[in-house]
Amino acid sequence: MSGTDDSFHRGERALHERMGVGARMAGVGRIAIRDFMPDQHREFFAQLPFLVVGSVDGEGQPWASVLAGPPGFVSAPESRLLEVRALPMAGDPLALAVGRQLGLLGIEPHTRRRNRMNGTVESVSAVGFSVRVQQSFGNCPKYIQARKPEFVPRVAGVASRFSVLDADAVRALRSADTFFIASAYPAGEGDSRAHGADVSHRGGNPGFIRVEDGMLRIPDYVGNNYFNTLGNLAVNPRSGVLVVDFASGDLLFVAVTVEILWSGAEVDAVPGAKRLLVMRVAGVIRLAGALGLRWGEAEVSPFLAGT
Repeated sequence: MSGTDDSFHRGERALHERMGVGARMAGVGRIAIRDFMPDQHREFFAQLPFLVVGSVDGEGQPWASVLAGPPGFVSAPESRLLEVRALPMAGDPLALAVGRQLGLLGIEPHTRRRNRMNGTVESVSAVGFSVRVQQSFGNCPKYIQARKPEFVPRVAGVASRFSVLDADAVRALRSADTFFIASAYPAGEGDSRAHGADVSHRGGNPGFIRVEDGMLRIPDYVGNNYFNTLGNLAVNPRSGVLVVDFASGDLLFVAVTVEILWSGAEVDAVPGAKRLLVMRVAGVIRLAGALGLRWGEAEVSPFLAGT
């Protein structure tokens, strides 16, 4: 392809062409996606009390997870290295090992700022890990529900595992106004740059996650045209969904396989939807009270009007 922007992989570029934004996006990645963190990103990560992390386990399953700590628990001693002084709790599916690729999302809901960083684990210790930067870029603030966290004592919740959604999981999904989604571009696809794991945010009015017959149906709204998540899913349909209970600190991890519905009556029936993500559940993990943060009522994103 003439003028191909190798900041985007094959799946992302295919969606740019499908959605008619190929010419517009050619070259955008070289400007917006860096192989280092600018100072404002380094400062932003250092002020956050939590960090969303996407990884892929040894069986090829992507998972989204979240780590928390006092501001400063994430730091960037240099522009190409991020250090995290936190580790997942027992039962958390986050896969940490030297050489693994991670997707990182720094998000500050009350200001609706978010930045992304994708990279490779460089070291793991008894207190945390470090990640070498491959991609660093800002992200669209649309659909973020504004809420501010407060620290509470963390409870070492016991992990519960299920092969299907139970009643509590269904309630959590149906009441959620936010979730995080991990996806991955598979190795060996021949692109000039490694992309690996990725994690992103999705928001909607409560009820935007529909649960029917053990499957999730979620609208995909207009975004920034990067198509990072959908580009991964177009090549590798395995994904991981994380729902945080902002009142209790419960974490719900759901492993899924995704089919993208591009058009049709089912898409047209959902106001504001450009596509639907139909997710078949492959496994569920619940960690009760695992996150030592609690949030108050949300200020709904103005971009959700009409959805």
